[in-house]
Amino acid sequence: MSNHAEIEIDRLFNQFYDWPADSVEVGQFESVDSVPEPYNQLLNHHNHMTVTVEAFHREKVDVVVDRANRDEKWYAREITLLTERSGKKVLYGMVRLNVDLLSEEAWRRIESQQTPLGRVLIEHGLLCEVELCGLWRVTMGPRLAELMNTDVGVLRYGRTAMIYCDGDPAIELLEIVSP
Repeated sequence: MSNHAEIEIDRLFNQFYDWPADSVEVGQFESVDSVPEPYNQLLNHHNHMTVTVEAFHREKVDVVVDRANRDEKWYAREITLLTERSGKKVLYGMVRLNVDLLSEEAWRRIESQQTPLGRVLIEHGLLCEVELCGLWRVTMGPRLAELMNTDVGVLRYGRTAMIYCDGDPAIELLEIVSP
């Protein structure tokens, strides 16, 4: 496992947007060294975000896949996580994963778009390590505000992370949380 993986945020956004031209529509991202509470608790760790937001909000989350695409061995999707009971949108995510590094069964569950990624990885017993790569201050543009059910200009925080499966860099993540 690398000690300092870097996630190219442009590459993640270019899966679905003309980045950086669409940045005004999506939102403004500023790399930061630290984030205030409760964002620090939600973002500054090496755990699966599914587990973290479920513990923080004290209820399970469901995934809503807004967009997805597949290009050879790479699969990307743009998602939100909603709490099961209250329906609160608690996370926006962009995922890019190497399908070849997952078991066939795990890949089929991810592809079905019915279960949050972290839950699939945990339930399939994949030996995964999550590496925090960066923290971000995010000013919501119209697109993110719509997806997160908030107002344009609202400040949120996020992270980029790499998930290693059996020691190989397999999954790139951008995750923005709403406490």
